[in-house]
Amino acid sequence: MSSLYKRTNSPYYWWTTYHKGRKLYKSTGMTQKHLAKKVQNHWDLNIALGDFNFLGRMGYSSMHVGDYIRQYLYFIEERKSGNTLLITKGVLSKFQIYLEMLRVKLLEEISVTVLDKYINQLKCAPKTKKNHIGIISLMLEQAIKEDVIQVNSAKRVTLPRILKKQRHRVFEPIDLEIIFRNAGGWHLYYSLLNLTGLRAGDVAMLCHGNIDYKKKAIVSFIRKSRRIHELPLAESLIRQISSGKTDSTPLFPNIYSESERKLNDNLLKPRSYLQTLLEANGRPKATLHSFRVTFNNTLRDMGLSIEDRQILLTHSSSETTKIYTHPNFELAAEYVNKLPVYGKSEFN
Repeated sequence: MSSLYKRTNSPYYWWTTYHKGRKLYKSTGMTQKHLAKKVQNHWDLNIALGDFNFLGRMGYSSMHVGDYIRQYLYFIEERKSGNTLLITKGVLSKFQIYLEMLRVKLLEEISVTVLDKYINQLKCAPKTKKNHIGIISLMLEQAIKEDVIQVNSAKRVTLPRILKKQRHRVFEPIDLEIIFRNAGGWHLYYSLLNLTGLRAGDVAMLCHGNIDYKKKAIVSFIRKSRRIHELPLAESLIRQISSGKTDSTPLFPNIYSESERKLNDNLLKPRSYLQTLLEANGRPKATLHSFRVTFNNTLRDMGLSIEDRQILLTHSSSETTKIYTHPNFELAAEYVNKLPVYGKSEFN
C-alpha cells in the first residue's frame, strides 16, 4: 500500500510504495493533501496495471546502495562460509565508501563508467582488481534475480590486462641446499612440503593423529579436494616426527589454525623466512608452493607417470597436474638424441 509524506526540503506531498522489494517514490507536485490523494490513487492504479513510465528514472529506485549491501551480506552469511563472508564484506565496504565519494546513492546508478573509475583507483594487482569486480558482479546478479535492478554493469567492465607470471618456480638443487642448511625451526615444515608435495596450508593443519607410523603414511583431509587422502611418507620424515603426542596435537602449533583466514595469515611466517633466505643468497624469489611444483617435476624426471603424480598431488584431473609440470630441456634433449635416425647423410 502506498503512502503520502512531507519532506522538509519540499513544499509538496510525496508518494511512496514498495514493489517487489524496490522502494518507489515521486513528488505529487501538490501542496494540498486532497489533491495529492487523487494523484496517489491514479499512480496506485498504474502500479497495479504494471505501468511505471510515470516514475521516470529516479522514482523507480532500485534501493539505496547501503541498504542492499546490508541485505546481500545477510544473504551471504546464511549460504556461504565465514571466509567468503569476510572477503565479500571487505570488498563491498571499500566499494561503498567509493560510491559515497561519487555521491552514487542508488543501486541502478552503478554504471560501467562508475565501475571503471573504481578499478582504476584501486592500488592493487590486476588479478585483485578482477576479484573485486567478480564479487561486485555476484551482488548485482543477485539483485537482478530479486527484480531490484535490470542490468549487471559489472559484466561490461574492461578489466586491466593480467600478465602471466611463473610465480611458483621450480627449485634448483642449490636452492634446496640453501633452504635446508639454514631452515632452523622450519626444517620439518619445509621437509614435509618437499617430500610430500602437499599444499602449504594442508601441511600446517597436520596433527599427530594424521600420521600412520605403522603404514608410514599421512591420512589427512585435503581442503581443496574436500576429501580424505592417504599418502606415502618418506622414512626420513618419520624419523623427524616425534611420536607419543596426542592425536589432536598439531605438528606445527605456531601456524595451525582452523580458521581459513588466520591460517593464511600464519603462512606468512614460513614464506617470509624462505624468501629472506633465498634473497640473502642471491637466488630468485620463490614461494612455499614451489616445493609442490618441484616435487611434481622431480618425480616426472624419475619416470613416475602423470596418473600416479596426479594421485600424490591430490589433483582431481591430470590436466591440473600438467600445469604443474615444467619442461625439462636437458632431459628432453637426451630423449631426442636417442631417437633413431633414418636416411643418414654426410653430416651424420
